[in-house]
Amino acid sequence: MNFILPNIDPVAFALGPVVVRWYALAYLAGFVLGWRYALMLIKRVPGERPNMDDIDNFLSWAIIGVILGGRLGYVLFYNMDYYLGEPLEALKIWHGGMSFHGGVLGLVAALFLFSKRNKINVFTLSDIICAAAPIGLFFGRIANFINAELYGRVTSLPWGVVFPDAGDLPRHPSQLYEAAAEGILLFIILYFVSKRKNVRIGMISALFLILYGLIRGIIEFVREPDAQIGLIGDIITMGQVLCIPMILAGIVLFFLAKKDKLAGDKTTLPK
Repeated sequence: MNFILPNIDPVAFALGPVVVRWYALAYLAGFVLGWRYALMLIKRVPGERPNMDDIDNFLSWAIIGVILGGRLGYVLFYNMDYYLGEPLEALKIWHGGMSFHGGVLGLVAALFLFSKRNKINVFTLSDIICAAAPIGLFFGRIANFINAELYGRVTSLPWGVVFPDAGDLPRHPSQLYEAAAEGILLFIILYFVSKRKNVRIGMISALFLILYGLIRGIIEFVREPDAQIGLIGDIITMGQVLCIPMILAGIVLFFLAKKDKLAGDKTTLPK
């Protein structure tokens, strides 16, 4: 017996003219809990460690990088033709449309800029951020499910979900698959890797890129392709295409980390 998802209001609550959406709450929970977990990880990463002030200060950089990168990535990768005709719509983030891969690029830019400015090894900082990132991924995918968006393809499996505005046929709850795999499973793997005494600088970052790319690429086979793009070459989705360079970058980082090539300048951090 399949589950019929009710048409849940995307607005969680309103305080006068201020409207708070589920997606905004998911972002908030992801950033706050990820930030708290990152503070716990400082003592666990190898190399010259950032201090708590560095993590606190980077939070605002991360938020800006993820939001700007995520929005720009969606505009460029998923709906360029539409936004060329309606450029002002690109600024209306509350209308929806964020790209995870764009968010990663925005976060990478923020990492490099912040690390250079504060004389921190960028890979030491990125290891902390990547270990905490699955927390945000989990809440983001749960919000996707609540909003009945980014759902899966039609399925005959008993746990299929009938989503509002997606027809009468049950579909894979691919958002929940991603919440479990990109969120919970990836968090657990990186947690145990971070506890290893011989973990190299950059290794957690490399594993995050590789594992996320593989997990996302596999789940995309049961996720409904974006309507405005469809299947590329009648085979793969845009999400899978974008996962390929992510995996390759992770593999390169992995071998560089294994050879201790990412330790960089071990500048003494301010106390």
